[in-house]
Amino acid sequence: MSRHAQLISWVALAAAALAGAGPAVAAQSPTTIRYALGDVVSVDELPLLVAVENTKKRGVNVEVTAFKSEEVATQAVINGQADIGQGTPYAAVQKVKTPVRFFYQMSALQFFPVVDAKQYKTWKDLNGQDIVVHARGSGTEAIMQLMAKEHGIRYKSVSFVPGSNVRALGLIKGTIKATILDATNKNYVMKEAPGKFTILPLGKVKASDEALFATRAFLDKNQAAVAVFVEELVKVNRAVNADPKWIVGERKRLNLLKEIPAKLEAEIAPFYEDAAKTGIFPNDGGGEQAAKSDLEFFRLSGALQGENLKVEDFWDFRPLKAALSKIK
Repeated sequence: MSRHAQLISWVALAAAALAGAGPAVAAQSPTTIRYALGDVVSVDELPLLVAVENTKKRGVNVEVTAFKSEEVATQAVINGQADIGQGTPYAAVQKVKTPVRFFYQMSALQFFPVVDAKQYKTWKDLNGQDIVVHARGSGTEAIMQLMAKEHGIRYKSVSFVPGSNVRALGLIKGTIKATILDATNKNYVMKEAPGKFTILPLGKVKASDEALFATRAFLDKNQAAVAVFVEELVKVNRAVNADPKWIVGERKRLNLLKEIPAKLEAEIAPFYEDAAKTGIFPNDGGGEQAAKSDLEFFRLSGALQGENLKVEDFWDFRPLKAALSKIK
């Protein structure tokens, strides 16, 4: 079995295991947070998983459920089937009647448009072509739409394939010709097929890759529990940025992702070393600066409508302020 076949098999098992917890969380105490993850489970989620374990020790139970897409996870939050969602569904937040607010930046965007070098050399070459992104309303879609605007092109179609590793496999197999990958999978495809792919330039793109959001009603009723969770997330980010290898030790200590393929396990330390260098994981939860950058980015990409967007219509900084006040 190939490396990526093994990875996909492992991811499917991990996602199924998490998804299996879904129906059992219908009626929960105030100290339980139902967390909707709209992505496949991979090494990117290690900071989340470590923070979840540390939060549980403080009396706040966080139960993670993996949904098949960010759209489904977002709907779960809006419909009350989950409490906190992960992603950047700014368009949905602007459209739905239920007030939803972002409150924490999990990670900043660091993605790489990767295309088949035989067919495409520049952004102009993608005019009238098919592209693949993570999910509707995701940061990956926003980046590609922003680039289309900047370069005066229009894609033939935009397909949605969750999981950067899955899209990387599609590139290797030739079923995908143009997509966008995270750093780990970009490095993988460039190593596996030297000269086969081209990375198109992005310029200066600054926005959230993943952020946490919840209904305003949930945040109002559960301020203390959410603040504890955010505090642990911030602590993990700071530990990773101070020593990227720390997360490797925590994974082993807490027995996380224990069925991960050996080849992928070897990529954990390099991934977090690169993340620490490039500032993917914020030490301060993003705050108002992240919110302003997101509004500008998603407005320019077309995901958000309007010129005078207000931060307070999209973000609630109370949990982050409460968490930061407890961390020295």
